[in-house]
Amino acid sequence: MRKNHKSPTESPQSSKPRRTRSENGDFVKSLERGLAVIQAFGADNPRLSLSDVARLTEMTRAAARRYLLSLKQLGFVGSDGKLFWLEPHVLNLGYSYLSSVSWVDFAQPILRDVADRLSESCSASVLDGTEIVYVARVQASRIISINLTVGTRLPAAVTSMGRVLLAGLSPDELNRTLAAVKLHRYTENTVRSIEELRKILQTVRDQQYAYVDQELENGLRSIAVPIVGSRGETIGAVNIGAHVIRVKKADMVGRNLDVLREAAAKISAQSRVRPV
Repeated sequence: MRKNHKSPTESPQSSKPRRTRSENGDFVKSLERGLAVIQAFGADNPRLSLSDVARLTEMTRAAARRYLLSLKQLGFVGSDGKLFWLEPHVLNLGYSYLSSVSWVDFAQPILRDVADRLSESCSASVLDGTEIVYVARVQASRIISINLTVGTRLPAAVTSMGRVLLAGLSPDELNRTLAAVKLHRYTENTVRSIEELRKILQTVRDQQYAYVDQELENGLRSIAVPIVGSRGETIGAVNIGAHVIRVKKADMVGRNLDVLREAAAKISAQSRVRPV
C-alpha cells in the first residue's frame, strides 16, 4: 500500500476542496505555486525532472525552473542537474505543524498502551481536505501488508478515522469537502456514492465511532473514535486496524471499542488542559 494515492499525472491539489481565495490582493499566488512544487514530490514521485514538475503543477517550464532553483537555494530541494528531489530541510515545515498540535506529544504513550493491550497497531490522524494525515502511530509487532507512518495520507471517505473526522464537520464544511471527494473503487466493499457516504457519516455521528471493513484494502478492517477539543469539536481521530483473519467484526467493535474510547477520552482531556 502506497503512502498516498496520487499518480504522476494528477495535480498535487486535486484531492483538496477548493478554498475561496481573496480577491482584494491578499492572496499571494507565488506562495501557492511554490508550495505546489513541494507537493509535487511524494512516495510515487521522489525524483522529478523539470518537465515532470511543470506538468504536475501546470506551470511553464520556465516558471517551474524558477521555483525549483529558489527552493534549492533555500535548502528545500536538491538536484543533480537533471532530476530534483526534496531535502530533509522540508521536514521543518511538517515539524512546525506537529509542534503546534499539543495533543500529539502526549497521545503517543496512550497509543502505545492501546497497542500493547490489544496487540494491534494504533494510530491518530487529522483531516486535511479530503484526506487524513497520520500524526502519531504505534506499530504492533504483527506483520501487516499496509505500511503506514507519520505523514502518511489516505482518502478520508474510505477510512475509519476519515469518517470520524468527516462526521465531525459542520454541515457547510462537510458539503464543501464532499464536493471535492472523488470516490475510487479500491475493493468490492468500497462505498460507491456520495449519497451512500452521507448516510454512513450520519450513522457515525449518531454512534460516535466508525467501523470500516475492507474498503481501502482487502483483508483490512478498522475502527475509530473522535478526539474532542475544549469546545466539543472533533480535533482528531484514533483507530486500530486488524486483519480479517485475526479479528472478527463482532470482536472489532465489542472487544476494542471501549479501549479506544478510553484512550480518546484521555487525549481529549489533555487537549483541554493544554489547548490545541
